[in-house]
Amino acid sequence: MYTNFFNLKQAPFSIAPDPRYLFMSERHREALAHLLYGIGSGGGFVLLTGEIGAGKTTVCRCFIEQIPENCRLAYIFNPKLSVAELLQSVCEEFRIATPGGAGVKGYVDAINAYLLASHAEGLNNVLVIDEAQNLAPDVLEQLRLLTNLETSERKLLQIILIGQPELRSMLARPELEQLAQRVIARYHLGPLSEAETGAYIAHRMAVAGAQGAPVFPQAIVPAVHRLTGGVPRRINLLCDRALLGAYVENSGQVTRTILRKAGEEVFAGETPAPARTARWPLVAGGLLAGAALSAAAAWQVLPHKEMKAPAPQAEAKGAIVPAAAVRSTAAGLPRAHADEAAALRSLASLWNASLPAGEPCQVAFRLDLRCHAGRGGIYELRQLDRPAVITLRDGRTTSYAVLAGMDERSVTLLANGKRETVELAALVPRFTGEYTTFWKMPRAFRDNLAPGDQGLDVDWLGARLAQLNKSTAPAANQPFDARTRDLLRAFQTKNNLKADGVAGPRTYMRLNQLSGVAEPRLLAAAGTGH
Repeated sequence: MYTNFFNLKQAPFSIAPDPRYLFMSERHREALAHLLYGIGSGGGFVLLTGEIGAGKTTVCRCFIEQIPENCRLAYIFNPKLSVAELLQSVCEEFRIATPGGAGVKGYVDAINAYLLASHAEGLNNVLVIDEAQNLAPDVLEQLRLLTNLETSERKLLQIILIGQPELRSMLARPELEQLAQRVIARYHLGPLSEAETGAYIAHRMAVAGAQGAPVFPQAIVPAVHRLTGGVPRRINLLCDRALLGAYVENSGQVTRTILRKAGEEVFAGETPAPARTARWPLVAGGLLAGAALSAAAAWQVLPHKEMKAPAPQAEAKGAIVPAAAVRSTAAGLPRAHADEAAALRSLASLWNASLPAGEPCQVAFRLDLRCHAGRGGIYELRQLDRPAVITLRDGRTTSYAVLAGMDERSVTLLANGKRETVELAALVPRFTGEYTTFWKMPRAFRDNLAPGDQGLDVDWLGARLAQLNKSTAPAANQPFDARTRDLLRAFQTKNNLKADGVAGPRTYMRLNQLSGVAEPRLLAAAGTGH
């Protein structure tokens, strides 16, 4: 229905989990770091809780994608089971052979034998249980007993419990005190802040293909946050409904009035709805978000004239349009580089480097600068915390700008010698997600280090990891050994990097930042103008 009206590729606020729409706030990244820390800390229980729709499953999916190669994973998403049924599910997930008609003891013996054999092969086993608030007390106690099998260094089974806030209350019961004492990491996933709510909306609209002036102007973000409490699933329901309302009213933007009506319909059972003098024909029957409409019903509410998204304009009387949004509508983003090479040369100036003629990444290498190209989003660049050349697209036109600074609401762009600060919401619809940045590294160093390697880069890596761990640095020309790899994995886990024990560009970047290598920062530069 409304996707064609707003020139979108698909509905941006579907509540179905779609990895293309992944949005990791600071809280989600912290939650992910706790899970990754848990699997590298020697076993026991890890606890992740959060309100319904807060994004626990999103974090879990990211975690599953990042577990080390030596980990075997079992995932149980419906734990409302008896003890025997749960043990049977664990065996099925780990592909453990069990005798026919095995009881509780048979399942436990098979699991223990499997864990011992896995340990002998150098493998770890992780059991993830979603919706864990549905576990019965006797099932939780059986899970605790499964973690009794251990070596002198670690437990052979690590269990991650993911659930709603009542899971914390369950574990506080006296009869579960022994299990609670084995929880080595716990995190409660809170809602998005108001600024993150605005960025979340802009991110999903951009992935869906939105271009031009924001359909959700910055002025209504506080109202969205107030109505939804910053819970992602509630934001999806409300914004989907608001887009439908804007479509019905032939409005190119979601206004305060449209948003209020959407909130009344979506959250009608939660708070009394204020008196309304007018209703959308489409929702006269109290239709809730997510209900399907037939093509005939949708056709009946179309105006008789052809519907086209109108040119960006001010909202209805009484609404507030921020000055930044007006500027973006009238003038767009600053004129960007048409040539990526020119943008990279501009980026190099932030590293106090002047790139001579030639392919930028090749000539930068001679100046001890490495290129790193990636595809992600604004929040991946925030995590990298370094300026980058970003790719912008407006219709069929592709251009490039240097992202030189960023804060929660705005970014600083550098293009053709001019620096300008623009609203984050104005940038996101044109940002394709593609970026290129630089990082400092001597030419003799390899881009990736693996166990067994020797050389100056291995010495540097060992010294930096020792510095951060306040331990003694290894002697010169030592091979990349198991101790260094363990330190590296611990560092990667702590810093929300892929904990594969291989030193690659992102690991080097983070080591540079923490060990004082002089490189420009993205977040510190936001709005400073220098």
